[in-house]
Amino acid sequence: MIPDNPAVSIDLNLIRRNFPVLQTQVHGKPLVYLDNGATTQKPRAVIDKLNELLESKNSSIHRGVHFLSEQMTGEYEYAREIVRNFINARNTNEIVFSSGATGSINAVAFSFGEKYIKEGDEIIVSEMEHHSNIVPWQMLCARKKAKLRVIPFDENGVLLQNEYKLLFNEKTRLVAVTHVSNSLGSINPVKEMIRFAHDHHVPVLIDGAQAVQHSRVDVQDLDCDFYVFSGHKVFGPTGIGVLYGKEAMLDTLPPYQGGGDMVDCVKFEKTTYNQLPFKFEAGTMNYTAAIGLGTAIEYINSIGFGAIMQHEKNLFAYTQSRLKEIEGLEIYGNAKEKISIFSFLIQDIHPFDIGMILDKMGIAVRTGTHCTQPVMDHFQISGTIRASMAFYNSFEDTDRLVEGLKNAVNMLK
Repeated sequence: MIPDNPAVSIDLNLIRRNFPVLQTQVHGKPLVYLDNGATTQKPRAVIDKLNELLESKNSSIHRGVHFLSEQMTGEYEYAREIVRNFINARNTNEIVFSSGATGSINAVAFSFGEKYIKEGDEIIVSEMEHHSNIVPWQMLCARKKAKLRVIPFDENGVLLQNEYKLLFNEKTRLVAVTHVSNSLGSINPVKEMIRFAHDHHVPVLIDGAQAVQHSRVDVQDLDCDFYVFSGHKVFGPTGIGVLYGKEAMLDTLPPYQGGGDMVDCVKFEKTTYNQLPFKFEAGTMNYTAAIGLGTAIEYINSIGFGAIMQHEKNLFAYTQSRLKEIEGLEIYGNAKEKISIFSFLIQDIHPFDIGMILDKMGIAVRTGTHCTQPVMDHFQISGTIRASMAFYNSFEDTDRLVEGLKNAVNMLK
């Protein structure tokens, strides 16, 4: 992952003022928000945009000739162009809006599965996948009598590339793998994995839900066939996501859902479908959230990934160093290439107990399996405490976390 301009620094005080929730208090303490892997907070620009749309422009898109509908349609399609540019897709026909990364993966599992998967075929996923990139493929395999193959990872949370390559055979039809692990923070070598799969004429879906908010993603450079992410993890609204697919691939696939706007001509004898990308956008889409996502991306672009990545790199190093002060703390996920996600346990203390005490101190972390139960099974644990960071987090947030953990340990000994 390469920053746009690593020389650019971040104005953290200004950025934090742009996120209203960071100014709030929890249990009488200033909020320290370290649950960004679950969802990110929203900048004032996104909040104001959503209010503007609902107050003065709300109208259904694509179907009206009146002023409000044309305004909203224009903003919706402009958001699609923002997303296209953000991930460097060739054209907007390759950008499909969905309900989120989960919705995007399910759409591919159904559409690609209906077209290309038959009995005995195989789909490759990894051991570190989020449940949303496991269960849809399990459902497809059950429906089609296909087989799921799994790439293992080592004790540092690094995918075993030799094992990955050995999984390929004449029955392999698709690879679906995460760009960045949501529970371990590992950055996977997806470009090399895509190249190997393509050498075997196998298409690849990349789950980018934990990647696009931390580094510039270029789908043409990756050469992936599908790329998915969620709006709410990239400082945008909930209920919106993106499915990128190569146009030639999307053209071959049947639609996932039927309804309004995804059709060309409807007759009882036969229905023909709309052109891309509308073929995959059935019904009234969450157009306000799509526009809000566009605004969130514009906000990220105004900061620049050079500044974001440098700040997060410094924050990662500082946090990793400070966590070592806590006796008995073990981090799960120590890949050389990783983002600022720290999943850990402390001695024999249950993560839920620590999470509850931290909450009373105004510190929000995540406890549990993080929707990656196979990861927990790998380490033979029931769950972890996860502190996941974004570019608005500060060194002071880390200090508060470490102080809180020390206090929690003293209370629970």
